[in-house]
Amino acid sequence: MAIDNPFGQVLVALITPFTAEGEVDWPNVEQHIDDVISAGADGIVISGTTGETSTLTDAEKLRLVEVAKSVAAGRAKIVMGGGSNETAHAIELHKSSAKAGADAVMIVTPYYNKPTQAGVLTHFRMIADATDLPVILYDIPGRSGIPIRYETIIRAAKHPNIRAVKDAKGDFSEVSRVLNNTELLYFSGDDANVLPHLAIGATGLIGVTANIAAAPYRQIVDAVNAGDLATATAAHKLLEPLVRAVMTHVPGTVAAKYILHGLGRISSPRVRLPLVGPEDGEAAIIEDDLNLVRDIPGLDFNNFRPDRNAAAGGALPKVAGATR
Repeated sequence: MAIDNPFGQVLVALITPFTAEGEVDWPNVEQHIDDVISAGADGIVISGTTGETSTLTDAEKLRLVEVAKSVAAGRAKIVMGGGSNETAHAIELHKSSAKAGADAVMIVTPYYNKPTQAGVLTHFRMIADATDLPVILYDIPGRSGIPIRYETIIRAAKHPNIRAVKDAKGDFSEVSRVLNNTELLYFSGDDANVLPHLAIGATGLIGVTANIAAAPYRQIVDAVNAGDLATATAAHKLLEPLVRAVMTHVPGTVAAKYILHGLGRISSPRVRLPLVGPEDGEAAIIEDDLNLVRDIPGLDFNNFRPDRNAAAGGALPKVAGATR
């Protein structure tokens, strides 16, 4: 029996375009959302890690939901990804995101605090209790400092609102074990492992590189759905140098904005401090990888014009990303 999926399959971990001064560039936000949906995305994750959630204000996060909902106009699900490591704040933020029009929420493991697994489970359950929206748990120990352990996932899966996991942990045996023992949907949170995740039963992806090239991920997902592993593998191979350029040398947000700006798809590559643009050596390595990209649908690097000066440094916005 097919499991209902309220999230989509090709989800973009959306960048948040900024002006050169570090303010949200709202016209670019609208255009970029339309671009990725037109290229095949059926889900948009707003203000997640890639969207620089740590340096966005709550007001910006909620407006991003409203704008995304308006631009999507039913073509893609809108997932609020901007959680918090303070349970009380996360509850209020996710409740507000529902009012702003979010279709779902993504709850990241509490970072920095390093709670026990009992604390992690309580955090998830209390947020899920506070919303009627379907919930994706975000397992990313490289950033949060702790994993969501198998036993915790099994217990969390009993909550009726907790419907999925975004996996950036890379433990494929655990993914298989969870899929065998729950009805949770799994989303690949590692761009290099999208096809391997799909091959063992994952539902889809929440990807950074999809900001630049959503079409091949749509092709991979559709091919896997049709049982066409050869087509999926061919698209996966073509994506490899682009994924390496985006995800290997600097934070994914930084590289994605640098590349999108070089392609003329956003007006500025600016990120907010403490993130900074790539240094010359890093930019050169990114560009070397991009020189190996060939035949990706909807992507043409013939007119790629990177601007290292525009990307240099980081911005301090006018209003700090205060939680209240």
